[in-house]
Amino acid sequence: MSLQHLAETTSSSARLRAARLRDHYAISITDMDFSEGSLHKQSNVRPNRLFSASTSLVLYQAGRLNDQAVTSVITRIIDILQAG
Repeated sequence: MSLQHLAETTSSSARLRAARLRDHYAISITDMDFSEGSLHKQSNVRPNRLFSASTSLVLYQAGRLNDQAVTSVITRIIDILQAG
């Protein structure tokens, strides 16, 4: 699933942030988590920080997360909602 596709198909997206912004919900993302493309540095998906994003805000597609990384993010979101 591409990052752009995720923004287009959901009204909420998990923020992808620099590694220094980490909390206990964060999931580390490295180049190994991409099936295509990469990031310039290690980052985190922070699924506890959901926001609505217009597709017009997407400047470019950095890459595609692999299925395992996407599943990890979805699982973490479910865990957060169930704990809620």
